[in-house]
Amino acid sequence: FRRVLFRSTRLVPASALGSIVGSTLLLVLPSDVFDSVVVVLVIAALVLVIMGPTLSKRLAARRAARAGEHRDVSPLLWALVAAAGVYGGYFGAAQGIILIAMLGIFLDDELQRLNACKNVLAGTVNGVASIAFLVNWHHIDWAVVGIIAVGSTLGGQIGAKVGRRFNTKVLRGVIVVVGLAALVRILVK
Repeated sequence: FRRVLFRSTRLVPASALGSIVGSTLLLVLPSDVFDSVVVVLVIAALVLVIMGPTLSKRLAARRAARAGEHRDVSPLLWALVAAAGVYGGYFGAAQGIILIAMLGIFLDDELQRLNACKNVLAGTVNGVASIAFLVNWHHIDWAVVGIIAVGSTLGGQIGAKVGRRFNTKVLRGVIVVVGLAALVRILVK
């Protein structure tokens, strides 16, 4: 717990700063910029989902090779977490995958602790972005917010129960199919 707390206190400012930049970009840039950028971000998220098992194997091998080494939060990791915060504040999808990959590469620790740190960082990004959007409430379509809130809550509850029952490969396949469908929808729009 102490290690997660220590790392989180060092990395939370990076996530918060990145989130402020990302959410501000989302609010000030024209919507056609988002329409262009979102295609690249969805493709990047899909590549990360597809490459997840390979990344996990490489991270585990790397961690085993460095067993006993103590590495702390480096300035490079701090900067990358801030960049992930920009991404999360602007778009958000697959932010957790990006964070867990970075933490796994730069920190030697058990996946559970890295995941806990990832959750704190993603929660920070989402919380800061939410505040930025609330401050700029006149830019918000509250009907869409309500639909997303209900859908996210229900989807999170149902997804957690159903997702545990799926084989990992099947679940990854479902995620990729949904991502591809979203990408097609964006491109056809």
